[in-house]
Amino acid sequence: MKQYDVVVIGAGAAGLMCVAQAGKRGRNVLVVDNGKKPGRKILISGGGRCNFTNYDVTAANFVCRNKHFPKSALAQYSQWDFFSMVNEYGIAWEEREHGQLFCIDSAKDIVEMLLKECDLPTVEQRYRCDVHDIEKTEDGFTLKLDTDTVSCQSMVVATGGLSMPKLGATPFGYQIAEQFGLARIPTTAGLVPFTLHDKDKAAFADLSGIAIPVTITTESGALFKENLLFTHRGLSGPVVLQVSSYWTPGEEVEVNLLPDLDVVETINAMRDKHPAQSLKNSLARLLPKRLVEAMIERGDIQDKPLKQLNPKDIAALGDYLHQWHIAPNGTEGYRTAEVTLGGVDTDELSSKTMETKKVPGLYFVGEVMDVSGWLGGYNFQWAWSSGWVAGQHV
Repeated sequence: MKQYDVVVIGAGAAGLMCVAQAGKRGRNVLVVDNGKKPGRKILISGGGRCNFTNYDVTAANFVCRNKHFPKSALAQYSQWDFFSMVNEYGIAWEEREHGQLFCIDSAKDIVEMLLKECDLPTVEQRYRCDVHDIEKTEDGFTLKLDTDTVSCQSMVVATGGLSMPKLGATPFGYQIAEQFGLARIPTTAGLVPFTLHDKDKAAFADLSGIAIPVTITTESGALFKENLLFTHRGLSGPVVLQVSSYWTPGEEVEVNLLPDLDVVETINAMRDKHPAQSLKNSLARLLPKRLVEAMIERGDIQDKPLKQLNPKDIAALGDYLHQWHIAPNGTEGYRTAEVTLGGVDTDELSSKTMETKKVPGLYFVGEVMDVSGWLGGYNFQWAWSSGWVAGQHV
Protein backbone atom coordinates (compact mmCIF):
# COMPACT_ATOMS: atom_id res chain seq x y z
CA MET A 1 0.00 0.00 0.00
CA LYS A 2 1.47 3.34 -1.08
CA GLN A 3 1.61 5.91 1.70
CA TYR A 4 1.16 9.66 1.35
CA ASP A 5 1.18 12.49 3.80
CA VAL A 6 -1.90 14.01 2.18
CA VAL A 7 -4.61 12.87 -0.23
CA VAL A 8 -6.75 15.61 -1.80
CA ILE A 9 -10.01 14.46 -3.37
CA GLY A 10 -10.93 16.91 -6.14
CA ALA A 11 -8.74 18.86 -8.55
CA GLY A 12 -10.81 22.01 -8.76
CA ALA A 13 -9.85 25.50 -7.63
CA ALA A 14 -9.73 24.78 -3.89
CA GLY A 15 -8.16 21.35 -4.30
CA LEU A 16 -5.34 22.53 -6.55
CA MET A 17 -4.55 25.47 -4.27
CA CYS A 18 -4.36 23.11 -1.29
CA VAL A 19 -2.15 20.64 -3.20
CA ALA A 20 0.29 23.38 -4.21
CA GLN A 21 0.60 24.73 -0.67
CA ALA A 22 1.02 21.32 0.93
CA GLY A 23 3.58 20.35 -1.73
CA LYS A 24 5.59 23.50 -1.10
CA ARG A 25 5.82 22.49 2.54
CA GLY A 26 7.46 19.26 1.43
CA ARG A 27 4.40 17.14 2.07
CA ASN A 28 3.99 14.02 -0.07
CA VAL A 29 0.65 14.70 -1.78
CA LEU A 30 -1.70 12.72 -4.03
CA VAL A 31 -4.60 14.50 -5.72
CA VAL A 32 -7.32 12.39 -7.33
CA ASP A 33 -10.21 13.50 -9.52
CA ASN A 34 -12.95 11.64 -11.38
CA GLY A 35 -12.60 13.88 -14.44
CA LYS A 36 -10.29 13.73 -17.42
CA LYS A 37 -8.55 16.98 -16.54
CA PRO A 38 -8.21 19.42 -13.64
CA GLY A 39 -9.97 22.73 -13.17
CA ARG A 40 -13.04 21.94 -15.25
CA LYS A 41 -15.21 24.60 -13.61
CA ILE A 42 -12.42 27.18 -13.87
CA LEU A 43 -12.16 26.61 -17.61
CA ILE A 44 -15.81 27.42 -18.36
CA SER A 45 -16.23 30.19 -15.82
CA GLY A 46 -16.76 33.79 -16.86
CA GLY A 47 -17.49 32.80 -20.44
CA GLY A 48 -14.09 31.13 -20.60
CA ARG A 49 -12.29 34.16 -19.11
CA CYS A 50 -12.56 33.24 -15.41
CA ASN A 51 -13.65 35.94 -12.97
CA PHE A 52 -10.85 34.84 -10.64
CA THR A 53 -11.42 37.29 -7.76
CA ASN A 54 -12.76 40.73 -6.85
CA TYR A 55 -11.06 43.90 -5.65
CA ASP A 56 -13.47 44.12 -2.71
CA VAL A 57 -13.90 40.89 -0.72
CA THR A 58 -15.30 40.65 2.81
CA ALA A 59 -17.25 38.04 4.76
CA ALA A 60 -20.39 40.04 3.91
CA ASN A 61 -20.09 38.81 0.30
CA PHE A 62 -20.84 35.24 1.36
CA VAL A 63 -23.91 33.25 2.32
CA CYS A 64 -23.14 31.07 5.34
CA ARG A 65 -25.22 30.12 8.35
CA ASN A 66 -22.28 31.27 10.49
CA LYS A 67 -21.61 34.66 8.93
CA HIS A 68 -18.29 34.99 10.79
CA PHE A 69 -16.79 31.71 9.54
CA PRO A 70 -15.23 33.03 6.28
CA LYS A 71 -13.35 35.87 8.03
CA SER A 72 -10.25 33.96 9.16
CA ALA A 73 -9.46 32.29 5.83
CA LEU A 74 -10.08 35.50 3.88
CA ALA A 75 -7.71 37.33 6.23
CA GLN A 76 -5.01 34.68 5.96
CA TYR A 77 -5.13 34.56 2.16
CA SER A 78 -6.81 37.58 0.60
CA GLN A 79 -7.74 38.64 -2.92
CA TRP A 80 -4.49 40.62 -2.98
CA ASP A 81 -2.47 37.46 -2.39
CA PHE A 82 -4.07 35.69 -5.34
CA PHE A 83 -3.84 38.85 -7.43
CA SER A 84 -0.08 38.91 -6.73
CA MET A 85 0.27 35.33 -7.94
CA VAL A 86 -1.59 36.17 -11.15
CA ASN A 87 0.78 39.08 -11.75
CA GLU A 88 3.85 36.96 -10.95
CA TYR A 89 2.84 34.58 -13.73
CA GLY A 90 2.32 37.46 -16.16
CA ILE A 91 -1.33 36.66 -16.75
CA ALA A 92 -3.11 39.49 -18.56
CA TRP A 93 -6.23 40.62 -16.67
CA GLU A 94 -8.84 43.33 -16.77
CA GLU A 95 -11.16 44.94 -14.25
CA ARG A 96 -14.87 44.98 -15.07
CA GLU A 97 -17.75 46.58 -13.20
CA HIS A 98 -18.12 46.01 -9.45
CA GLY A 99 -14.40 45.24 -9.07
CA GLN A 100 -14.55 41.94 -10.93
CA LEU A 101 -11.19 40.71 -12.26
CA PHE A 102 -11.10 38.57 -15.41
CA CYS A 103 -8.42 37.01 -17.58
CA ILE A 104 -8.06 38.88 -20.85
CA ASP A 105 -7.02 35.80 -22.82
CA SER A 106 -8.37 32.59 -21.33
CA ALA A 107 -9.31 30.83 -18.11
CA LYS A 108 -6.70 28.26 -19.17
CA ASP A 109 -4.10 30.72 -17.87
CA ILE A 110 -5.39 30.25 -14.31
CA VAL A 111 -5.45 26.45 -14.59
CA GLU A 112 -1.95 26.39 -16.06
CA MET A 113 -0.71 28.64 -13.25
CA LEU A 114 -2.17 26.32 -10.60
CA LEU A 115 -0.71 23.24 -12.29
CA LYS A 116 2.72 24.90 -12.37
CA GLU A 117 2.33 25.59 -8.66
CA CYS A 118 1.57 21.87 -8.19
CA ASP A 119 4.47 20.74 -10.38
CA LEU A 120 6.58 19.57 -7.46
CA PRO A 121 8.55 16.35 -6.87
CA THR A 122 6.36 15.51 -3.88
CA VAL A 123 3.05 15.87 -5.76
CA GLU A 124 1.32 13.10 -7.72
CA GLN A 125 -1.83 13.66 -9.79
CA ARG A 126 -4.34 11.03 -10.89
CA TYR A 127 -7.29 11.74 -13.16
CA ARG A 128 -10.22 9.56 -14.22
CA CYS A 129 -9.75 8.06 -10.80
CA ASP A 130 -12.62 7.28 -8.42
CA VAL A 131 -12.49 6.78 -4.68
CA HIS A 132 -14.55 3.71 -3.78
CA ASP A 133 -14.06 3.37 -0.05
CA ILE A 134 -12.56 5.38 2.82
CA GLU A 135 -11.64 4.07 6.24
CA LYS A 136 -10.31 5.85 9.32
CA THR A 137 -7.17 4.30 10.81
CA GLU A 138 -5.05 5.06 13.86
CA ASP A 139 -2.56 6.96 11.69
CA GLY A 140 -5.01 8.60 9.27
CA PHE A 141 -7.03 7.13 6.44
CA THR A 142 -7.00 4.41 3.79
CA LEU A 143 -8.67 5.02 0.43
CA LYS A 144 -9.59 2.33 -2.07
CA LEU A 145 -9.04 3.74 -5.57
CA ASP A 146 -9.73 2.20 -8.99
CA THR A 147 -6.49 0.21 -9.16
CA ASP A 148 -5.01 0.22 -5.67
CA THR A 149 -5.42 1.24 -2.05
CA VAL A 150 -3.46 4.14 -0.56
CA SER A 151 -3.03 5.54 2.93
CA CYS A 152 -2.50 9.06 4.23
CA GLN A 153 -2.19 11.08 7.41
CA SER A 154 -4.46 13.91 6.21
CA MET A 155 -7.37 13.82 3.78
CA VAL A 156 -8.81 16.91 2.11
CA VAL A 157 -12.30 16.84 0.60
CA ALA A 158 -12.42 19.34 -2.28
CA THR A 159 -15.21 17.73 -4.26
CA GLY A 160 -17.32 20.84 -4.85
CA GLY A 161 -21.11 21.00 -4.79
CA LEU A 162 -23.94 19.75 -7.00
CA SER A 163 -24.02 22.62 -9.50
CA MET A 164 -23.27 21.94 -13.17
CA PRO A 165 -23.61 18.12 -13.13
CA LYS A 166 -22.31 17.96 -16.71
CA LEU A 167 -18.90 18.85 -15.28
CA GLY A 168 -18.94 15.78 -13.08
CA ALA A 169 -20.52 17.21 -9.93
CA THR A 170 -21.52 14.49 -7.45
CA PRO A 171 -22.71 14.34 -3.81
CA PHE A 172 -19.57 12.39 -2.84
CA GLY A 173 -18.24 15.08 -0.52
CA TYR A 174 -21.49 15.10 1.42
CA GLN A 175 -21.38 11.32 1.66
CA ILE A 176 -17.91 11.53 3.20
CA ALA A 177 -19.22 14.06 5.72
CA GLU A 178 -22.12 11.76 6.55
CA GLN A 179 -19.79 8.78 6.92
CA PHE A 180 -17.84 10.64 9.59
CA GLY A 181 -20.90 11.95 11.40
CA LEU A 182 -20.66 15.60 10.33
CA ALA A 183 -23.77 17.78 10.19
CA ARG A 184 -24.84 19.19 6.84
CA ILE A 185 -26.93 22.21 5.90
CA PRO A 186 -29.56 21.23 3.27
CA THR A 187 -28.33 22.03 -0.24
CA THR A 188 -30.08 24.06 -2.92
CA ALA A 189 -29.07 25.71 -6.19
CA GLY A 190 -27.59 29.20 -5.87
CA LEU A 191 -26.72 31.96 -8.37
CA VAL A 192 -29.40 30.51 -10.62
CA PRO A 193 -32.17 31.89 -12.89
CA PHE A 194 -35.81 31.95 -11.78
CA THR A 195 -38.59 30.11 -13.57
CA LEU A 196 -42.10 31.59 -13.60
CA HIS A 197 -45.60 30.25 -13.08
CA ASP A 198 -47.41 29.44 -16.34
CA LYS A 199 -49.51 32.62 -16.32
CA ASP A 200 -46.49 34.90 -15.86
CA LYS A 201 -44.37 32.83 -18.22
CA ALA A 202 -46.97 33.21 -20.98
CA ALA A 203 -47.18 36.96 -20.37
CA PHE A 204 -43.45 37.60 -20.52
CA ALA A 205 -42.04 34.84 -22.76
CA ASP A 206 -42.05 37.15 -25.79
CA LEU A 207 -39.72 39.52 -23.94
CA SER A 208 -36.89 36.98 -24.06
CA GLY A 209 -33.58 38.78 -24.55
CA ILE A 210 -34.67 42.12 -23.08
CA ALA A 211 -32.46 43.38 -20.24
CA ILE A 212 -33.11 46.36 -17.96
CA PRO A 213 -31.32 47.77 -14.88
CA VAL A 214 -33.39 47.16 -11.74
CA THR A 215 -33.15 46.59 -8.03
CA ILE A 216 -34.62 43.41 -6.57
CA THR A 217 -35.42 42.90 -2.90
CA THR A 218 -36.24 39.55 -1.31
CA GLU A 219 -38.66 39.09 1.59
CA SER A 220 -35.64 38.63 3.87
CA GLY A 221 -34.41 42.10 2.89
CA ALA A 222 -31.52 41.18 0.58
CA LEU A 223 -31.22 43.84 -2.13
CA PHE A 224 -29.17 43.93 -5.32
CA LYS A 225 -29.00 46.38 -8.22
CA GLU A 226 -28.01 45.03 -11.62
CA ASN A 227 -29.49 44.02 -14.96
CA LEU A 228 -32.61 41.85 -15.12
CA LEU A 229 -32.87 39.62 -18.17
CA PHE A 230 -36.15 38.17 -19.43
CA THR A 231 -35.79 34.63 -20.80
CA HIS A 232 -38.19 32.18 -22.42
CA ARG A 233 -38.30 30.27 -19.12
CA GLY A 234 -38.42 33.16 -16.67
CA LEU A 235 -36.03 35.75 -15.23
CA SER A 236 -32.25 35.81 -15.26
CA GLY A 237 -29.41 38.29 -15.41
CA PRO A 238 -26.89 39.24 -12.71
CA VAL A 239 -29.47 40.70 -10.34
CA VAL A 240 -31.61 37.54 -10.37
CA LEU A 241 -28.60 35.27 -9.88
CA GLN A 242 -27.57 37.34 -6.86
CA VAL A 243 -30.97 37.37 -5.13
CA SER A 244 -31.60 33.69 -5.89
CA SER A 245 -29.15 32.82 -3.11
CA TYR A 246 -31.41 34.65 -0.63
CA TRP A 247 -34.80 33.55 -2.01
CA THR A 248 -36.98 30.90 -0.42
CA PRO A 249 -39.51 28.92 -2.52
CA GLY A 250 -42.99 30.41 -2.27
CA GLU A 251 -41.78 33.94 -1.64
CA GLU A 252 -42.32 36.95 -3.85
CA VAL A 253 -39.57 39.32 -4.89
CA GLU A 254 -40.02 43.07 -5.23
CA VAL A 255 -38.59 44.64 -8.37
CA ASN A 256 -37.97 48.36 -8.80
CA LEU A 257 -38.20 48.62 -12.59
CA LEU A 258 -37.05 52.25 -12.63
CA PRO A 259 -34.62 52.62 -9.72
CA ASP A 260 -32.92 55.73 -11.05
CA LEU A 261 -35.94 58.01 -11.40
CA ASP A 262 -39.12 59.02 -9.59
CA VAL A 263 -42.07 57.73 -11.65
CA VAL A 264 -44.62 60.14 -10.16
CA GLU A 265 -42.41 63.16 -10.81
CA THR A 266 -41.54 61.99 -14.33
CA ILE A 267 -45.12 61.22 -15.41
CA ASN A 268 -46.36 64.54 -14.00
CA ALA A 269 -43.70 66.36 -16.04
CA MET A 270 -44.69 64.40 -19.16
CA ARG A 271 -48.39 65.18 -18.61
CA ASP A 272 -47.65 68.89 -18.26
CA LYS A 273 -45.66 68.87 -21.49
CA HIS A 274 -47.66 66.40 -23.61
CA PRO A 275 -51.12 65.97 -22.05
CA ALA A 276 -52.56 64.17 -25.10
CA GLN A 277 -49.76 61.56 -25.24
CA SER A 278 -50.80 58.04 -24.29
CA LEU A 279 -49.48 56.44 -21.13
CA LYS A 280 -48.21 53.53 -23.22
CA ASN A 281 -46.06 55.77 -25.41
CA SER A 282 -44.88 57.76 -22.41
CA LEU A 283 -43.75 54.66 -20.52
CA ALA A 284 -42.10 53.33 -23.69
CA ARG A 285 -39.64 56.21 -23.30
CA LEU A 286 -38.67 54.83 -19.90
CA LEU A 287 -38.96 51.06 -20.38
CA PRO A 288 -38.78 48.65 -23.34
CA LYS A 289 -41.99 49.02 -25.36
CA ARG A 290 -42.66 45.28 -25.37
CA LEU A 291 -42.54 45.20 -21.56
CA VAL A 292 -45.02 48.09 -21.34
CA GLU A 293 -47.34 46.34 -23.80
CA ALA A 294 -47.15 43.10 -21.79
CA MET A 295 -48.12 44.94 -18.62
CA ILE A 296 -51.06 46.58 -20.38
CA GLU A 297 -52.20 43.24 -21.82
CA ARG A 298 -52.06 41.73 -18.30
CA GLY A 299 -54.28 44.55 -17.08
CA ASP A 300 -51.64 45.80 -14.66
CA ILE A 301 -51.56 49.18 -16.41
CA GLN A 302 -54.48 50.88 -18.14
CA ASP A 303 -53.55 52.84 -21.26
CA LYS A 304 -55.14 56.28 -21.55
CA PRO A 305 -54.06 59.85 -22.42
CA LEU A 306 -51.89 61.38 -19.72
CA LYS A 307 -54.41 64.22 -19.16
CA GLN A 308 -56.93 61.62 -17.93
CA LEU A 309 -54.63 60.48 -15.12
CA ASN A 310 -55.45 61.91 -11.71
CA PRO A 311 -52.92 62.12 -8.84
CA LYS A 312 -54.22 58.84 -7.38
CA ASP A 313 -53.68 57.07 -10.74
CA ILE A 314 -50.14 58.38 -11.03
CA ALA A 315 -49.31 57.44 -7.44
CA ALA A 316 -50.61 53.91 -8.07
CA LEU A 317 -48.53 53.72 -11.26
CA GLY A 318 -45.45 54.79 -9.30
CA ASP A 319 -46.08 52.15 -6.66
CA TYR A 320 -46.50 49.48 -9.33
CA LEU A 321 -43.33 50.30 -11.28
CA HIS A 322 -41.17 50.88 -8.19
CA GLN A 323 -42.60 47.85 -6.35
CA TRP A 324 -43.44 45.27 -9.00
CA HIS A 325 -44.13 42.03 -7.16
CA ILE A 326 -43.65 38.66 -8.79
CA ALA A 327 -43.50 35.19 -7.27
CA PRO A 328 -41.04 32.86 -9.04
CA ASN A 329 -42.25 29.31 -9.58
CA GLY A 330 -38.79 28.01 -8.73
CA THR A 331 -35.28 28.03 -10.16
CA GLU A 332 -33.61 26.25 -13.07
CA GLY A 333 -31.87 24.06 -10.49
CA TYR A 334 -28.37 22.65 -10.36
CA ARG A 335 -28.19 22.28 -14.15
CA THR A 336 -27.49 25.99 -14.62
CA ALA A 337 -26.62 27.04 -11.05
CA GLU A 338 -23.19 28.53 -10.55
CA VAL A 339 -22.92 27.41 -6.92
CA THR A 340 -24.49 25.09 -4.37
CA LEU A 341 -25.92 26.68 -1.25
CA GLY A 342 -25.56 24.72 1.98
CA GLY A 343 -23.21 21.78 2.47
CA VAL A 344 -21.00 20.66 5.34
CA ASP A 345 -21.95 22.68 8.41
CA THR A 346 -19.12 25.11 9.19
CA ASP A 347 -19.71 24.54 12.92
CA GLU A 348 -18.02 21.18 12.30
CA LEU A 349 -14.83 22.90 11.03
CA SER A 350 -12.05 25.07 12.35
CA SER A 351 -12.28 28.43 10.60
CA LYS A 352 -8.50 28.80 10.97
CA THR A 353 -7.45 25.47 9.40
CA MET A 354 -10.54 23.90 7.70
CA GLU A 355 -9.93 20.73 9.75
CA THR A 356 -12.94 18.95 11.20
CA LYS A 357 -13.30 19.19 14.96
CA LYS A 358 -14.49 15.59 15.34
CA VAL A 359 -12.08 13.78 13.01
CA PRO A 360 -8.40 14.77 13.24
CA GLY A 361 -6.73 14.90 9.82
CA LEU A 362 -9.98 15.38 7.86
CA TYR A 363 -10.36 18.70 6.04
CA PHE A 364 -13.04 20.26 3.81
CA VAL A 365 -12.34 23.14 1.41
CA GLY A 366 -14.24 25.12 -1.19
CA GLU A 367 -17.85 24.74 -2.27
CA VAL A 368 -18.51 21.44 -0.45
CA MET A 369 -19.02 23.39 2.78
CA ASP A 370 -21.77 25.85 3.69
CA VAL A 371 -20.03 28.92 2.25
CA SER A 372 -21.30 30.41 -1.02
CA GLY A 373 -20.16 33.68 -2.52
CA TRP A 374 -21.94 36.34 -4.50
CA LEU A 375 -21.59 36.56 -8.24
CA GLY A 376 -18.39 38.43 -9.11
CA GLY A 377 -15.35 36.31 -8.29
CA TYR A 378 -16.18 35.63 -4.66
CA ASN A 379 -16.60 31.88 -4.96
CA PHE A 380 -13.18 31.52 -6.54
CA GLN A 381 -11.68 33.66 -3.79
CA TRP A 382 -13.23 31.33 -1.21
CA ALA A 383 -11.66 28.40 -3.06
CA TRP A 384 -8.24 30.06 -3.03
CA SER A 385 -8.50 31.12 0.61
CA SER A 386 -9.87 27.90 2.07
CA GLY A 387 -7.53 25.77 -0.05
CA TRP A 388 -4.51 27.83 0.95
CA VAL A 389 -5.38 27.68 4.65
CA ALA A 390 -5.82 23.91 4.63
CA GLY A 391 -2.57 23.57 2.68
CA GLN A 392 -0.68 25.16 5.57
CA HIS A 393 -1.87 22.55 8.07
CA VAL A 394 -2.36 19.17 6.36
